[in-house]
Amino acid sequence: MATARGMFRIDPYIIMLLATVLVATVLPVRGDLVPVMDMIVDGAIALLFFLYGAKLSTKAVVDGFLHWRLQGLVLLSTFVLFPILGLILIRIFGAWVTPELSLGLMFLCLLPSTVQSSIAFTSIAGGNIPAAICAASVSNLLGIVITPALVGVMLSSHGAGFDMNAFRDIAMQLLLPFVLGQLCRPFIGKWLTSQKRLTSIVDRGSILLVVYSAFSAGMVAGVWWQLSWENFVVIAVFDVVILAVVMVITTYGSRKLGFSKADEIVIVFCGSKKSMASGIPMANILFAGQAVSMIVLPLMLFHQLQLFVCAALAQRYAQRRELQQLQATAQTKTA
Repeated sequence: MATARGMFRIDPYIIMLLATVLVATVLPVRGDLVPVMDMIVDGAIALLFFLYGAKLSTKAVVDGFLHWRLQGLVLLSTFVLFPILGLILIRIFGAWVTPELSLGLMFLCLLPSTVQSSIAFTSIAGGNIPAAICAASVSNLLGIVITPALVGVMLSSHGAGFDMNAFRDIAMQLLLPFVLGQLCRPFIGKWLTSQKRLTSIVDRGSILLVVYSAFSAGMVAGVWWQLSWENFVVIAVFDVVILAVVMVITTYGSRKLGFSKADEIVIVFCGSKKSMASGIPMANILFAGQAVSMIVLPLMLFHQLQLFVCAALAQRYAQRRELQQLQATAQTKTA
């Protein structure tokens, strides 16, 4: 009976995510508060990566970079599997949406993975954090070159390019705090290891801030009201189908290839996400003069969807890990 109640219990974190969306819908960030909110989000993400750097051993970070099978599988999912599925689904759904939305659906499939949310969810789920940091960062950096190239080849876009400032932004916001954390590890590493609740709060808090900021931007821009219900349903179905298919393939593919559970978590979370932080600036450059707000709408909806789905999945992984630890402890005591 207790097990049945646990299966149908709504996770508090999912409730917090829904509440955050509701608050952003009713009270989105506007005007002069937008730069302030951006600074808060950037600060939370920088703090998160500083804590990761301070907690992780240098050996673990190096091992994460050298885990070439995992890194390669994430890149294949991001830049090969997604585009192939996108072409197939566009054949099915493309006729039901406007040309701008059809372009946006395909553009979504060509983007790199997210960084901060992929790593945060990997941490929550108990996955291989060093490998996740490497996989997500490499995907984002390569995406600065690969995504415009794929757009030029697959979407016949003219004037495609990329912003070199993205390298600087990733270095300053993510890599620099992580390196500083590594330098501070000898002084605070042991203390941080004992403060699991602190890292958990920063993990979950950074995701909530990203959701609030992203959904606020959508509400203020009015992109949610610029399309018909029919088009909205088609976009939603497309996003749900492609996310579900990629998650199933990455989950069972990583198991068939013999990856550990910790590595499976990395492959699923890093290989199934798309970056709105990179996507919107790229869209402004690649599709200048076109209806950019409509082109990025599938990405904005996918962004919200992936956060909710991955939050629920991360909690499920975490609960399984806790159950296995309890069972192992019980078996040890019995022996």
